[in-house]
Amino acid sequence: MKYIIMIAVVVLAFAKADAQGPPITADKPIMLGGNSFTMKTLTEIRNTERGSAVYVPVMLHYLPTSNSLIALHIPYVNYNLSDAIGSGLADMKIMGKYQFYRKDGTGKTFRMVAKTLQTLPTGQEIDVMDISTGKYAGYYGVVAGLETLKYGISSEIGYNSMPNGTLDEFRAKLGFGLPLLKPQYPNKQVNLYFEYSSVWLHERDWYQLLYSQGIQYAGKNITYDLAVQLPLIQEIDANRALNYSVFFGTRYTF
Repeated sequence: MKYIIMIAVVVLAFAKADAQGPPITADKPIMLGGNSFTMKTLTEIRNTERGSAVYVPVMLHYLPTSNSLIALHIPYVNYNLSDAIGSGLADMKIMGKYQFYRKDGTGKTFRMVAKTLQTLPTGQEIDVMDISTGKYAGYYGVVAGLETLKYGISSEIGYNSMPNGTLDEFRAKLGFGLPLLKPQYPNKQVNLYFEYSSVWLHERDWYQLLYSQGIQYAGKNITYDLAVQLPLIQEIDANRALNYSVFFGTRYTF
């Protein structure tokens, strides 16, 4: 079953649909002009059968050119798990993106970017995926999407390698955006997001299909995000199952 779902998400991820605005739990292929900065955070409150964790990253994104991006993520985590309690620095991350394809049309643009995310082992070894593992990991993927003035999609497929751990994973994401207001200048928009995340950790034989429902307010150069993520399918150890995650954050471009 997990293989069929992974293939379906990958196929959909490269289907030509339309995307709108920066996604909340997914990524985007759209980049702003060169020599621009974005400061952002997206706090996650994750509740699982093992316990809970609050993840607060501070992220600085810089675009040297209009088709490249580098970023540094410095995260704080507070966790209360059945086998560990504490707080402090989580795993820091360095991201790079390069846009290698772009096709513009009237009121729409389709783009694809190559992406890498290098996770540094600065956090505690508490084995919390994407938050704090205390182990190095390297992720390599492709993000694609087509944005229009009416609706859209953002998608991603890739592989995360952890040489000294067992959290190697195939990852696929798919996010639909729906703007509720007509386009206007200066920019003011309210967007709804419907986002899916498919994760297969083959070394542990774990699989999760997660769904996020989000809402976003976007102003001229600032956005506010709120989303709730729930599991649709979980083939995972019962004591590690996700109950829900809540995301909220903001981003400012200058």
